[in-house]
Amino acid sequence: KRDPAWMLISVVMLFYFSAFLLISFQKEEINLQGLLLAVAVPLMIYIGTMVLPKLFPADKLLLSLTNFLCALGVLLLYRINPEYGLEQALHYGIGLACMLVTIVLVHKIRSWRWIAFLLIFVSLGALALPIVVGTTINGAKSWIKIGGQSLQPSELVKLSLLIVLAYYMSRHRMLPWLFLSVSSLGILMLQKDLGTALLYYSTTLLMYYASSSNLPITLLGLLGGGGAAVTGYYLFDHVRKRVAAWRNPWSDYAVSGFQIVQSLIAIASGGLLGVGLGLGSPRDIPEYTSDFIFAVLCEQFGVLFGLCVLLIYVTLLWRGVSIAMASREGFHALLAMGCVLMLGVQTFVIIGGVIKLIPITGVTLPFVSEGGTSLVSCLCLIGMLQGVASRNEDLLKEDTRLARLGVSDAWEGGAL
Repeated sequence: KRDPAWMLISVVMLFYFSAFLLISFQKEEINLQGLLLAVAVPLMIYIGTMVLPKLFPADKLLLSLTNFLCALGVLLLYRINPEYGLEQALHYGIGLACMLVTIVLVHKIRSWRWIAFLLIFVSLGALALPIVVGTTINGAKSWIKIGGQSLQPSELVKLSLLIVLAYYMSRHRMLPWLFLSVSSLGILMLQKDLGTALLYYSTTLLMYYASSSNLPITLLGLLGGGGAAVTGYYLFDHVRKRVAAWRNPWSDYAVSGFQIVQSLIAIASGGLLGVGLGLGSPRDIPEYTSDFIFAVLCEQFGVLFGLCVLLIYVTLLWRGVSIAMASREGFHALLAMGCVLMLGVQTFVIIGGVIKLIPITGVTLPFVSEGGTSLVSCLCLIGMLQGVASRNEDLLKEDTRLARLGVSDAWEGGAL
């Protein structure tokens, strides 16, 4: 019998092979780098979807969706700028390796007590590092330079934040996770990284509700977040400009409203079916590789394809929720739910900003936008989900084994 997952992956691999092949032969001279990616990207999809499940129990659908989005990011970035595409492909491979490590850690580690405690201080130290030696990009001082490469510590701290939240919330100990959350938000405010602060705060608040079902405190937290947003509006000039551009981008089209207007024009010019891969004018959008890559996607492939990508994100999040609901251990259930919330909030915030539903906040589109740290951290979030799924499968097999032993013992004892 044919494996349905293998048939799906075959179609996806063929799609990306054809897309990179098309880019390679668009000009008179054959693009050898494009030919290399035409082989390398489908190979990484195969490894990330079909090989990894042979090492441990895994959710093939979740892996399939994740690898499709990662490969889509490499394709879009390579079409715009081959250098960006090659870097993204490299980070894709690194991310798969990190995802494997994360799966093993979540699957094998049985006690997180001292790990969660140490991660509180490690996270705060890493998060505060850009204040001392960081560089400012788009108004936020949240980046550091290592060996000529830019690194955003807040992307990696996402992982430790979720572990700390899941561990202490599952044990109903508020002080440790509250200390980390409040301290992290304070550091992010000093860095003027309000997009990440929003992501941290929303995830923490929703995880608290998932662990406690305390609606009054959750609503109070929402009011507090609204108050912080208003405070940020009056404290930071770049926030006021973004809100003004969201309300009426045409009022200052040449400056603050330029990106949003160009984004909407790109989406409209793509129509339902898109202008075609390699065509269009994606470079007219200043942040076309990061914040506004969804607009580039819609221009190249069309609004229908953009809706399909949204459906992929929804399905991915639904699979994550299913994994969390299937877990019988409080820590693993909350960890899986935290990964879903982190990815879900981030996806909503960035796509909502691109289509002018909410003000743009400057976070990346998970798996697709340029950014090695972001891609690796998102793949590690999937690794956490897969680790929980593997743990669930182990417990299910153990229950089945014990049930069979029980039947066997009862048979030998003459009860059956």
